[in-house]
Amino acid sequence: MAPRYYWKGYLKLSLVTCPVAMTPATSESEKVRFHTLNRDTGNRVVSQYVDSVTGKPVKDENEAKGYARGENDYVILTEDDLDRVALDTVKTIDIEKFVPADSIEWVYLEKPHYLMPDDAVGNEAFAVIRDAMKSDEVVGVSKLVMGRRERAVILEPRNEGIVLWSLRFGDEVRPEKSYFEDIDEEADPDLVPLVQKLIKQKSARWSTNMVSDPIQTSLLKLIEEKKKLLKTKRVAKGKASQAPVSNVVNIMDALKKSIEADLKGRKAG
Repeated sequence: MAPRYYWKGYLKLSLVTCPVAMTPATSESEKVRFHTLNRDTGNRVVSQYVDSVTGKPVKDENEAKGYARGENDYVILTEDDLDRVALDTVKTIDIEKFVPADSIEWVYLEKPHYLMPDDAVGNEAFAVIRDAMKSDEVVGVSKLVMGRRERAVILEPRNEGIVLWSLRFGDEVRPEKSYFEDIDEEADPDLVPLVQKLIKQKSARWSTNMVSDPIQTSLLKLIEEKKKLLKTKRVAKGKASQAPVSNVVNIMDALKKSIEADLKGRKAG
């Protein structure tokens, strides 16, 4: 099955350009998700946009983006309006700068995406950019429109591909100093070796099993038990519904036999 891409465009470094495709590196499709149901009917509950004044549902074609400039006063923007202000970064990842790979603090990293060449022709240009960054131990800094917002991104070479990380804006990251200022700057030097001994005892190679979700596992087990219980109830209900039919057949046979016996008795009389 061919992979489905989240975005397609171009990777550009000065005069070097190559077509690329991008897909999220993470997925939540395997998570247990629930629908809201009507307990009485068992039917799904659907949500819809409703006019806050009239209380009537709003059709999809009548929905629009609105910027509040006062109480109950909005500037309405259509899809065409939003398309007109689209930036070049909608389709091009133009690497503007390179910075040391270890200079970006982890707290700024938001979401990873896999970036790969989109055709055989661009494969060479892609590989050259990737290997040059890998050799110099740097990451590329660029911008890209994601969800109608221009985001700062970094490009990190990883194996044969590139991982594109979207970055949080500076005002989204809280300064750590205000949270850590009351913590002791140095620990008791006599206690540190003891903790180091514990660290050594508990050290192991990284494994994805270390980040498994026990609640997800428990939910799947519970759902499976519920399915089995429901199946058992349906089988029992089916047998119960068949019982009267069996009785009807038996009564019918009995009535036929009774009529035949009655006719024989009359003939004999």
